[in-house]
Amino acid sequence: MNTLYITGAGVSAASGIPTFRGEDGYWTIGSKNYTPMEMATRAMYKNAPKEFLAWYYHRFATYRNHGPNDVHHWLSDKNLITQNIDGLDGKAGNKNYIAIHGRLDQMTLFHHQGDDVTPFAAPWEKVDESCLHDSLFEVFNIKNRSPELNYSFKPFVLLFDEYYTELYRISEAQKRMSNADKIVFMGTSFSVNITQMAIEIARDYNIPIEVVDPEPAHILHPNVSYKKMTALEYIQNN
Repeated sequence: MNTLYITGAGVSAASGIPTFRGEDGYWTIGSKNYTPMEMATRAMYKNAPKEFLAWYYHRFATYRNHGPNDVHHWLSDKNLITQNIDGLDGKAGNKNYIAIHGRLDQMTLFHHQGDDVTPFAAPWEKVDESCLHDSLFEVFNIKNRSPELNYSFKPFVLLFDEYYTELYRISEAQKRMSNADKIVFMGTSFSVNITQMAIEIARDYNIPIEVVDPEPAHILHPNVSYKKMTALEYIQNN
């Protein structure tokens, strides 16, 4: 059976990475002056790059040395699309998973959306916290208080005011969805576009769905089963 797994932040919680919308989540903790929904935008990067980069550094890059957990290892040979940007599926050995929202351990040239660019390793380890903003500007090649197109760099992360492009392998993701015999959602709140896209494709192609979550969100689909358990409990039973 060709099962497609689509994972969210709940899968990485056991690795010590807070979920986005839990009590300790990134979307409940903003910066001093901005809400998280304002921070994670292309507009914020252009207009307030110091705040933007410092927020990403503190909220995400500080977890860059966290390792994969048993769920990531179980998924390492599976057909996988993850919403997570922590790169833990790659650390677990999955060679062909789709990081549909990017990976924070990588960055790209700051480009017009849709341009053909290649992600490469982000040197977060070069950031000097004693002069954080200046150091971040140096790492991301920002010279004049604002990132410059095709010169500065940007974290390889899909922001709220951006859209899915081939950089994020969106066509391949849609093909994997339509070719699946079953789609299993693990640890996701169904609050992002990619999960809604998958549900619509599953309806169109009559693909059964499983939802794995201790408090699963109910979705509109004629053939869905709910597994009220953590991802770790699920893999122990499969």
